[in-house]
Amino acid sequence: MRRVVLAAAILALASVAVSGQQNHERISLWPNGAPGSESRKTEPEQAQDYWVKNVHDPSITVYLPPPEKATGAAVVVVPGGGHRLLVFKAEGLEPAEYLATLGVAAFALKYRLAREEGSTYAIEKEAKADTYRALRMVRSRAAEWHLDPHRIGVMGFSAGGELVGLVAYGSGDGNPQAADPIDRVNGRPDFTIFVYPGPLAVPPTLPATAPPAFLTAASDDPCCAVPTIKLLQMYRDAGVPVEAHIAAKGGHGFNMGQRSKAKSVNTWPARLADWMSDSGLLAVQSAK
Repeated sequence: MRRVVLAAAILALASVAVSGQQNHERISLWPNGAPGSESRKTEPEQAQDYWVKNVHDPSITVYLPPPEKATGAAVVVVPGGGHRLLVFKAEGLEPAEYLATLGVAAFALKYRLAREEGSTYAIEKEAKADTYRALRMVRSRAAEWHLDPHRIGVMGFSAGGELVGLVAYGSGDGNPQAADPIDRVNGRPDFTIFVYPGPLAVPPTLPATAPPAFLTAASDDPCCAVPTIKLLQMYRDAGVPVEAHIAAKGGHGFNMGQRSKAKSVNTWPARLADWMSDSGLLAVQSAK
């Protein structure tokens, strides 16, 4: 009897392990290689401590919520790093894990880096294309992941926030003639989350059709407090729903708040959860 119980326990643990591996699956955005990077698809990434770089095969890492908590909403998470590297753990995986606890499916993006030494990429070409592709891929697989294709947003930190701005304000229309069915899907986010976004996040003008936004930064951030405040004013002027939280202190790069001793920074993800709840993003809905 004890052997039977032990065997059952081992099988249960194995099942949990396999489920976790599937949940955190890494998916290449372009199975045959990203446009312009096909010859470097198999080149290994470099990773150390908190960062990842040398990305030539852009991808998403999947974090799905427990089925009983799933809301049908989803977020592509775009880490920062100055376009020189990706702060992938603290601004990619950890936010994705937090969102999953709220019932939101999350997808941590690795994109090509335009300012890495020796890079041939451009922010407004390859990095932007990778972000659009991630949104299109998630929306194209909405039925598989039990998502509402009309509640798919994007969250960006610092340089990642710049990419959020670059994909948020156009139509995002797919190409109906594209050979790849994913490229036919609309890549426009339904909502946006800017965490201390860099200057490129600020558009020349903000259309009244811009998706609703959540903004947060610290007032003493020398880089990104001003872009955040500019975005807030532009959203207000355009009459688009926006919520902003500006902490007095916190500097730049406070990630999900754990490293800060300032309470307002330490607990900022709870304000995000409040906004998502008030916006109806945490209400459980069936995929449409």
